[in-house]
Amino acid sequence: MDLLSVSHGFGQVCFHVVFCPKYRYKILSGEVKSLCERVFREVAVKYNFTIYEIQVHVDHVHLFVGCKPNVSVSYVVQIFKGVSARRLFQSFPELRRRYQHGSFWSCGKFYRSVGNVTADTIQHYISKSSGDWSRVLREEDVQPPQAGAQTSLLDYS
Repeated sequence: MDLLSVSHGFGQVCFHVVFCPKYRYKILSGEVKSLCERVFREVAVKYNFTIYEIQVHVDHVHLFVGCKPNVSVSYVVQIFKGVSARRLFQSFPELRRRYQHGSFWSCGKFYRSVGNVTADTIQHYISKSSGDWSRVLREEDVQPPQAGAQTSLLDYS
């Protein structure tokens, strides 16, 4: 994942998002699953989102998606849910019998911001800097690495 340069800013905005069909019906299989994945990829292209990973299970969806910093996670989820529901109802009219009130996806969602830096790394960086960035870079201030954990922001510069 690359950092994005935008007007007056430089960074990365990525989310892990999970949502499920209304009533958690096990409906996302076969052709419905294929169309759902295809629509998600089309939405990403049209709205300039980046899908790093997608997994459609029978009763829920996992998306690892990146977007520009002026886009909220709620908007991202709204677009994915709205466009996909419309296309699924158009392609599979029999779904209307199961979802009579017109909502394919449940109201809820799970989301978490994701990046290349762990929360512990940021906390360590802020607590050790005291306004002097060079202080963070000194060897004696760096905590010993934990297995698989990042210990320096410089690892991703």
